[in-house]
Amino acid sequence: MKKQIAKFFGLTFSALLIVNTLSGCSSATVENGEHGEHSTQSAQTQNDNAKDDFSVKILNNKESLCLAPVHIAIINGYFDEEFKNIGQDYEVVTSNIDTVTEQITSRNINAGYGLTGTLMQPIANGLAISFVTGLHRGCTKFYSKNGTGINTLEDLKGKTIGVASLSDSAPIQLKRKLSSMGFNVNGKDADIHFATYGMTDLPIALDNGAVDAIGIHDPVAYNAEKNYDFIKLLDIGEDENFSKEYCCQAYVSQELIENNPEGAAAYTRAIQKAAAFVEECPYEAAQLQVENGYMPIESDEDTKAYGEILERLEYEPSVSLGRETFVSSFYDLQKTGDLDENLNVDEFTSKVYPTIDGVPEGYTYDKATNTFTEIKK
Repeated sequence: MKKQIAKFFGLTFSALLIVNTLSGCSSATVENGEHGEHSTQSAQTQNDNAKDDFSVKILNNKESLCLAPVHIAIINGYFDEEFKNIGQDYEVVTSNIDTVTEQITSRNINAGYGLTGTLMQPIANGLAISFVTGLHRGCTKFYSKNGTGINTLEDLKGKTIGVASLSDSAPIQLKRKLSSMGFNVNGKDADIHFATYGMTDLPIALDNGAVDAIGIHDPVAYNAEKNYDFIKLLDIGEDENFSKEYCCQAYVSQELIENNPEGAAAYTRAIQKAAAFVEECPYEAAQLQVENGYMPIESDEDTKAYGEILERLEYEPSVSLGRETFVSSFYDLQKTGDLDENLNVDEFTSKVYPTIDGVPEGYTYDKATNTFTEIKK
């Protein structure tokens, strides 16, 4: 067996990014206010009535590199600043991010961050959340093992692909791609089959021949490339169509938009600023994550590797491109049969990707002046 992946595989990053709508709720820790981390200070609430019941509760998870914008918004005080400006409190709820349905339904959280493909079916099935901005692109890759004769996507016909969950964005993205190539991707006569393994076990399953290919997310993908003799069949960050789409987006509950649109907008602005910071300063962002206990390390090389991964991902926040990602995914998944063909895309998009007052198209960050520039819609 090839060299085992030792460093990031223990982080369970990608497994934590998977939204499993059947999972039970897990315990949560609430962090308040100033820089989020167990501080007793937060923005002073000026409205003690309706908005108290709909204060913004932001989902966070430690040891999830992809959540760098959430971590940076806490560390650099972007949440503090935005909520202070509107006179509201906020909470950071540290919990697993694979139980979004339960946490939204129980009102334990009302703002978060997740994989577009993973969330499409739960939203279509009634999960009452709305995307508010695209955050980054390019975190999902598909591999085969060198020497097996599977060298292109066309070679996957009749093969078994290992994924972390059938509801993960990896099989959703692959079905979209293969369907466009003429594959039958659903039903008893499907040209491909899926097998589920733990995210960090997938490279080992491929190396051992248990599956013919795998779909994985960074940083597991980053390490697989370095430690195994794999062929990369598809990188959504390099694909002609997928490279323009956001793999991960920020969302809020529809209830929050209705009852506290100012809070929803403040959350969105803060997370956009944090994403812009990560885009401009990936290595500094990784260092901040490590220094503040959001990512573990065994050596300084780990911090460097985190920075390399963040640099490869494109953290350029955009509302319009995020919405275009949603619409493209919607159409494709109706064609594959993963979404109800009777759903109207315009009606669905107006609800699931609305325009929120006070939210810009995005931000850019200037490291030299430590300032943000708002991108106009």
